[in-house]
Amino acid sequence: MTREVVLEESWKTVLQEEFTKLYMKTLGDFLRSEKAAGKIIYPKGALIFNALNSTPLNKLKVLILVQDPYNGPNQAH
Repeated sequence: MTREVVLEESWKTVLQEEFTKLYMKTLGDFLRSEKAAGKIIYPKGALIFNALNSTPLNKLKVLILVQDPYNGPNQAH
């Protein structure tokens, strides 16, 4: 099943090609299968790109990417 990525337009333009790559499909398939198996995934699907949706690319000053262990509700914001 292919799902449209909900993403602010300037980011969508820049990242569109990335979403066609095998690793992104594999990651999406993995997350969907984990969810189907009853696992809880943070953040919820609609909020995965929330940081990018909150700031259009042309308004961006700095972007710092980190990986944090989200193990509870409302932590991945």
